[in-house]
Amino acid sequence: MKAAILQLNVSDDPAANLAVTRTMLADAVAQGAEFVLTPEVTNCISTNRDHQRSVLFHEADDPTLAALREDAKAHGIWLLIGSLGLKTDDADGRFANRSFLIDPTGEIKARYDKIHMFDVRVTPTETYRESSAYRPGEKAVLVAMPLADIGMTICYDVRFPALYQTLAEAGAQILTVPSAFSPVTGAAHWHSLLRARAIETGCFVIAPAQTGTHASAAHKTRDTYGHSLVVTPWGEVILDAGTDAGVYVFELDIAQVEAARAKVPSMRHKRPFDGPI
Repeated sequence: MKAAILQLNVSDDPAANLAVTRTMLADAVAQGAEFVLTPEVTNCISTNRDHQRSVLFHEADDPTLAALREDAKAHGIWLLIGSLGLKTDDADGRFANRSFLIDPTGEIKARYDKIHMFDVRVTPTETYRESSAYRPGEKAVLVAMPLADIGMTICYDVRFPALYQTLAEAGAQILTVPSAFSPVTGAAHWHSLLRARAIETGCFVIAPAQTGTHASAAHKTRDTYGHSLVVTPWGEVILDAGTDAGVYVFELDIAQVEAARAKVPSMRHKRPFDGPI
């Protein structure tokens, strides 16, 4: 299968972001992509919670989700919307960070809410507290496509290998990691974490990413690392998108999953153990 990553540089204006995403999606299809993947928070990046409340929607009303479902149907493709920021009915008003897999009829095949919240102090001047705005999900998601079974994750999840091992043991052959990674942690850890998740599970890892400085009309801007990656089950990086926004097309040979697992069947070698005390 030919697939494509859309590496985006979104702003805090969902309508403007949608127009760019749809154009890039059409470009990916024109290049032969049958499976297209977008990054985390495809609809909006903002550091201002009041602004998010003014521009985000509930899932049933979200214009980005509706339009991209229409596009998936019109083009007859599979589409992973890496994630959307969405309003919820939670009493505390927190949003959901939700990934969607859309099938070629435009139907939502699966949803996944990001489990692990990015609450970190990267530098004295760069602090994130994702849990103040987003409520964490509680359920791992495995979904079948004709090509392969997919384990859906988002960004900071990548630092929790047990999630990926659980997905692989349940049958995942592709692990998706749509992200909006910090430039500091990206430079230090991005490639290593994604290659490790691929090697230890024998899965393809596909990680579409946000990149660059994200424009904001009235609020503090944010930077992301870029470098959308595709990693084979043997740990080889077959696509590194660098830092330019754009469409990046690649080929998927799912037979590589079983080939890698036959060489090093580590998941079959797991053993129970006691301790430490």
